[in-house]
Amino acid sequence: MIYRFREMEAAPFLEGHLHLGGANPDGERIDVNSLYLTRGGKPWIPIMGEFHFSRCHREDWLKELSKIKAGGITLVSTYLFWIYHEEIEGEMNFGGDNDIRAFVLACQEAGLEVVLRIGPWAHGECRNGGLPDWLLHKPYKLRENNDEYLRQVRRWYGRIAEEVKGLFYRDGGNIVAVQLENEYVQNAEHLRELKKIALECGMEVPLFTVTGWNSACGARIPVEEVLPVFGGYCEAPWEGHTRKLAPSCHYFFNRMRNDSAIGADLIAQEKGDDWQLPYENYPFATCELGGGIQMTHHRRPIIRPMDIYAVALVKLGDGNNLPGYYMYHGGTNQLGRLSTFQESKATGYPNDYPILSYDFQTALSEYGEAREQYGLLNLLHLFLQDFQEDFAPLRAVDALESVSREDTHSLRYGMRTDGERGYVFVNHYQRLTALEEVRDVVLDTGSVVFPPIDVKGEVSFFFPFGMKLKDVVLEYATAQPICRMGNTFFFVEIPGIRARYRFSDGEEKEAAGGGVKTGKNWIFEKGNVRIVTLTWQEARFLRRLEEKDERVLYLGEECNLYTCQGELCSIEAGIHTCYRWDGAAFQPLTLGEEAREPVVSWQQVSQPPFTPPYEEELRIGGPRKVFWKKLFVEGSQGFLSIEEDYDAAQIYADGRLVADNYYSGLPWRVPAKLLAGKECYLVMSERKDDFYREDV
Repeated sequence: MIYRFREMEAAPFLEGHLHLGGANPDGERIDVNSLYLTRGGKPWIPIMGEFHFSRCHREDWLKELSKIKAGGITLVSTYLFWIYHEEIEGEMNFGGDNDIRAFVLACQEAGLEVVLRIGPWAHGECRNGGLPDWLLHKPYKLRENNDEYLRQVRRWYGRIAEEVKGLFYRDGGNIVAVQLENEYVQNAEHLRELKKIALECGMEVPLFTVTGWNSACGARIPVEEVLPVFGGYCEAPWEGHTRKLAPSCHYFFNRMRNDSAIGADLIAQEKGDDWQLPYENYPFATCELGGGIQMTHHRRPIIRPMDIYAVALVKLGDGNNLPGYYMYHGGTNQLGRLSTFQESKATGYPNDYPILSYDFQTALSEYGEAREQYGLLNLLHLFLQDFQEDFAPLRAVDALESVSREDTHSLRYGMRTDGERGYVFVNHYQRLTALEEVRDVVLDTGSVVFPPIDVKGEVSFFFPFGMKLKDVVLEYATAQPICRMGNTFFFVEIPGIRARYRFSDGEEKEAAGGGVKTGKNWIFEKGNVRIVTLTWQEARFLRRLEEKDERVLYLGEECNLYTCQGELCSIEAGIHTCYRWDGAAFQPLTLGEEAREPVVSWQQVSQPPFTPPYEEELRIGGPRKVFWKKLFVEGSQGFLSIEEDYDAAQIYADGRLVADNYYSGLPWRVPAKLLAGKECYLVMSERKDDFYREDV
């Protein structure tokens, strides 16, 4: 069957219409037009990943940022939770794990730029949305333009600006953007005032962003002053029930920016008079594409790698020119002097979260382990880094036939094009839903007709047409482009689809076989370019790393590689084989040392050794039996895996809570270094059938 596209819409191209943009001391400018961002006058697609510095130990920042960089992220966004820094009024704390300046400098060392999400209200599943308790007790309204509140905001913003003075883009630093407030939907004047205060405090950046979602017509924002950013999650653990959700709209090409489901537990479901956010004024930018999802006590979804990759790919097909993930790296909440810092029903919020764990089931876990979406997303990131100048100006074009949410048999596809060249996108994945095979698919872009393919299995991909590979024009390829190194272009073969390349002179090539290890027909030359086709399994571990001011391409053998302070490392412990691209082939090498797993033993405890300080968190939802075990951990390397059956679990080391978790059916992995050499106890509460759960 032939699949065609609608006519490309003649939308206006606007530039110079927003009060955004700025230059660094070298004269390079960052600007915003209605379709994409520019840097140095060229189209620019930053790739943003959320990582909360105050939810990670300072001594681990550089290592974890190096992993983030290796995953293709170029821009780190981070919340400043006011309650973390001023839990007690008048006692500001920007030291230790709260040192934002040291974190920004660590980002700089890792080669990453920064977005500061300065609130004042942040959410982030933090107590009071990040506002200190003492502020809530003031006799004036918060989050609006009144003198008393704005005086406090000015003090907060002023201290942040003081901490990071000299690190802004205008000074030659790596802070390029600031997000004002969060999920603030009905008061443009307050957002305008917050920007004014931030500027007066010295936070001058090219990009001021705000979250743009709302339940109806988009957030009410100061149109010329900020860039609205959007999001989309594969699940909604904030939903108030324990039933399976309807199929997510994010697995369909629909060019939707405003996901009204985000924050629906806190944002009033209302439509504002005649307001309509003018989407056509801004590029499609995101800050909260779910890199995973956090579990609530009543909803505990299990995130699968394709849940995340497919959404990210669909949004690119829909026109996204700033992919931003929340979260990209999980974290651990601090314990306050006066209270815990997690969101809970006890603090007036509709959801209960673990006291400590903010793992988010995302690309890099709470403790820095890589999940499979880490490698999958990097396929997109490498592509965007290398082809952003050509890709960003391409407009999204809809399929001729739309697909309904309940449709499991029709092809889901879209396109980005300038009318002659571009990319066709196909998504054959829906979370928790099996899709039927679609055979003999012929994609007709209007300028190029692809050969028939069968779309089957859990796949999500895009193919190029009219793509320039230096002096060679690729009429089409039934393989997905990844990146380029000099004259060599790397592609990945999509499972179930033969990689075929047709060039503008009519010549066709096929790449088949087992890839790097077998050496079967995976490299060929065309004119002055070389084309390398990797298998899907291989490409997940392709990394481009910085090495002595040189970009080097590595391929891990089932290991995730990164560089930190000039050393090539693997996220996974042990001895690993990997391959280094030498310009003509991948050359094998070995790295690492033998993994040393901890020795763990357990002892049943009949009587609680002490009264746990957070015992009420073990009995959410009503009375539950509580069970204790004493842990003996020898060795500080590696992880112990807890596979008990429980509702909520806590681990105490020398009487201090160091880890907690809600049971989902997955093993709970805890670093041995948290427990080694300490007196440790595991306390678990009885599991009942009172939460949403998925099969492992």
